[in-house]
Amino acid sequence: MTKFEELGIGQATLKAVLKMGFEEATPIQSETIPLGLKGIDLIGQAQTGTGKTAAFGIPLVEKVDVKMDAIQGIIIAPTRELAIQVSEELYKIGAGKRVRVLPIYGGQDISRQIRSLKKAPHIIVGTPGRVLDHINRKTMRLDTVNTVILDEADEMLNMGFIEDIESILASTPAERQTLLFSATMPGPIQRMAEKFMKDPQIVRVKTKEMTVPLIEQYYIEVQERNKFDVLTRLLDIQSPELAIVFGRTKRRVDELAEALTLRGYTAEGIHGDLTQAKRMSVLRKFKEGTVDVLVATDVAARGLDISGVTHVYNFDIPQDPESYVHRIGRTGRAGKTGVAMTFITPREKSYLAVVEKTTKRKMERMQAPTLDEALEGQQRAVVDKIVQTIESNNLHYYKAAAQELLEGNDAQTVVAAVLKMLTKEPDTTPVKLTEESPLPQKRDRKQFDRGDRRRRDDSRGSYNSDRNRKKAPVKPRSGEKRTGGKSSKPRSYNHQ
Repeated sequence: MTKFEELGIGQATLKAVLKMGFEEATPIQSETIPLGLKGIDLIGQAQTGTGKTAAFGIPLVEKVDVKMDAIQGIIIAPTRELAIQVSEELYKIGAGKRVRVLPIYGGQDISRQIRSLKKAPHIIVGTPGRVLDHINRKTMRLDTVNTVILDEADEMLNMGFIEDIESILASTPAERQTLLFSATMPGPIQRMAEKFMKDPQIVRVKTKEMTVPLIEQYYIEVQERNKFDVLTRLLDIQSPELAIVFGRTKRRVDELAEALTLRGYTAEGIHGDLTQAKRMSVLRKFKEGTVDVLVATDVAARGLDISGVTHVYNFDIPQDPESYVHRIGRTGRAGKTGVAMTFITPREKSYLAVVEKTTKRKMERMQAPTLDEALEGQQRAVVDKIVQTIESNNLHYYKAAAQELLEGNDAQTVVAAVLKMLTKEPDTTPVKLTEESPLPQKRDRKQFDRGDRRRRDDSRGSYNSDRNRKKAPVKPRSGEKRTGGKSSKPRSYNHQ
């Protein structure tokens, strides 16, 4: 894996990326970022969840001249949801440089969008119909754009947006950098690339098919704010011998380890910022069993060599499917079975299918356990220990005291008192966990932006029909083939 420090990123952007919790670049990022920084046209063939937003977002932010009050980059996305997600991530990446990012999509009051455009954003993230509408209204000029990014191009093809995209591309300067990302490369996408791109480099990220036959895999759908209570209840019910909890960021790992300790678990965290001495100390404690729960990032997942791990908990679903396989591969080793539990928020459900395709296994859905179930789980664990102690037959020195207890109390009361003393009751000590944004949602193409549907013109700023819409003339850039003739306040991400 490649660290972001090795990719030639400026200090301001690098600091922002590391602050977001990223440690090592995914394959698409390590290949795309250097090419993007060089200004080379690029076709990235990668699935959602491989980290492609940062792959194109980092070079785009690096190229922005913040002293220039003009649109310098535009990203076209198929849905409003994706446009918002990309905008939010670009805002974080550009925080160090104070880059202004504006999402533009249908369903917003267009007059408010126009006012936001007058504030000179550096980067636009928009859906095709609304971007083209602004171009036709002359409320958005793209003659200062130096970078165009087409995200999920195959989805936009399925939605019928190819002509719109070509019209948008024709409104940008001929001398620009164009990056196109698509999970598949159907004929129309290839032809558009030939027409509007110059000798593009192709980056393909293959998702390896891996199997994990000895691991029981479950998922629990849970809101972000409820994840921690679900985790502690599972730990109480399942009583794992050794467990690893995976978080997406270093901050998450640190906070989880501290929160688990506050709730009475023996937990420690491990991530890329630890010194080698500290890392070895934590791993030694975990192997010896003095630490029962290890909280880790993906960096640790790829480097750990520990036997005896019975349970893996994916507190955050990873950003690419291969990381999932590496994570759960810490259990189910040497012919033993293991258990993997993955928490997903409602907005991350689309990633489930990607993971299941990668592992060739369906995950079984599990309901989030209740507080009563957690208490019952702890009681069962204590009962098992008592039974094991009885079977050991090493009780001679305790029988006299036991007889004395039974003379003054009935047997059920005595056993209940022992259970109460030994059972770890669920702890509700308040803990602090910073909420993490869910992974970008992959939408079904039928659920695309209603503001980009074809509809009749009206006084509220909707779009003209295809018959009446005036398309921007297609102006091929140098070397391109000419093939002939397409209400709420907007979020503006400005660094003040």
